[in-house]
Amino acid sequence: MAELKSRKHRTASDVTAPERVSLWVLRILVLLTLLMVFFPPFNPGRISTQISGNLTLLTSATSLSTVTTKLSAYMVEGIRFALRASDMRLSMLGCAMILIGAVLAGAGACVSLGNRKMRRIGGWFPPAGAALILGGLAVNRAAYTSIENFVRGMDLPASHIEEHLNNLSLRWPEFANSAWTAAGCAVLAVSLISLFFAYRTRCAENKAEMEEKYKLFIMFLPVLILSFVFAYLPIYGWRYAFYDAKAGDELTKEIFVGFNNFTMLINDPGFSAKILQVLRNTLVMSGLGIATSWLPIAFAILLAEIRSTKFQRTVQTLTTIPNFLSWVLVYAVALSIFAADGLINNLSRLLSTSGFTSVDYLASADATWIKMLLWGTWKGLGWSAIIYIAGIAGIDQQLYEAAKVDGAGRFRCIWHITVPGLIPTYMVMLLMSVAGILSNGMEQYLVFSNPYNGDFIQVLDLYVYNLGIGSNQLSVSTVIGILKSVIAVILLFGANGISKAVRGESII
Repeated sequence: MAELKSRKHRTASDVTAPERVSLWVLRILVLLTLLMVFFPPFNPGRISTQISGNLTLLTSATSLSTVTTKLSAYMVEGIRFALRASDMRLSMLGCAMILIGAVLAGAGACVSLGNRKMRRIGGWFPPAGAALILGGLAVNRAAYTSIENFVRGMDLPASHIEEHLNNLSLRWPEFANSAWTAAGCAVLAVSLISLFFAYRTRCAENKAEMEEKYKLFIMFLPVLILSFVFAYLPIYGWRYAFYDAKAGDELTKEIFVGFNNFTMLINDPGFSAKILQVLRNTLVMSGLGIATSWLPIAFAILLAEIRSTKFQRTVQTLTTIPNFLSWVLVYAVALSIFAADGLINNLSRLLSTSGFTSVDYLASADATWIKMLLWGTWKGLGWSAIIYIAGIAGIDQQLYEAAKVDGAGRFRCIWHITVPGLIPTYMVMLLMSVAGILSNGMEQYLVFSNPYNGDFIQVLDLYVYNLGIGSNQLSVSTVIGILKSVIAVILLFGANGISKAVRGESII
């Protein structure tokens, strides 16, 4: 037991104070380096101001066509100049080296949580990553120099050459390259210091290992990264709300409008009326979803009461599969059944003895909200019931046995044991639904929308999509997205307060 306890705490106990400081400095430096990958001002691959100022290093390292979209416009404007593909590929290679170097340094920072043997093995990752970062900067500089030399070496009058250079707006991104140079040198220096401490004392471990809590953290790290990239990083785009910006525009002081986009939503009668209509659709559809939120509980109880295990699994599988179908595929199924030339109309035509008129059930505004509710219920009922099925499995079976001894039948057991056992889970899910009442999603309503039902099917998420992507009104759509997020946070904390006051339990 003593040996086991000693092994458990060996990772923390064999780290001296100077080494611990160097490791934490390294981890912080690597974290800042990885964050630089996602922010446009730190993109060293923007060797021309004609490349969109909103592109990040991640985009420059992975998408050559996106980087050269602006530059390729000169090929069709009568200017006798075309970028050499080799130069742009060289620039992309440099950005890819920087990206891989940052990831490699991140892997080394994660491995530094292990014991001394693991730190010795993984300690070489950050120096290698820093070397890749500095090498990528050199490659990127070579691409910039090659493009400039190619233009200056053209057999054209000097005035034409200057015209090409001005059209390209060649500009070495000093700030981004200085930041990456500083980051690469700092990571290299601190990682070498950490390696020195790791090899300074004798390694007593036979194998590389890590404490359980750090293993769990490393396993959860991808979830944290994805949450940051898709949930928190987009908050950086909220700055568009304060500019009169279009897709691909740089945000400059000339298009800065302050809070004008916010006040326009109130002062413009057209926008106000449209937003009220969209809010009505959003609240009605969310309200219908909340009103029918008991259906998964009822379905889970029905499944649990089925005696045949084989039949129960079959039903559960068949009702869960629709959740994994995309809404595009669901709409294709709906189209084949309810369209003017669909299954229902064809059957009605065959059975009709007199003149028959086809009815396009999808291209109709009648009962749009109910239709969307039914499609959503069909698609998600089986999946939503899984959590309640797990809840039923967790109820103590002795309660049922005691109830049966007291003469309770199946219905009594359900009403007095199963339902109360599921209420806490249901309340948490209900409060989360109330907090997200403005978030209906977009895919379902996008595929089912048409000119006939547009006034009833357009919810807030779809409206933001149509404004930003469809009408290129990025600033206004960003404002609406911000207000939606703020209201959602307020509702979440409000629902949490109600839960704490009524049930004595907090959900966050």
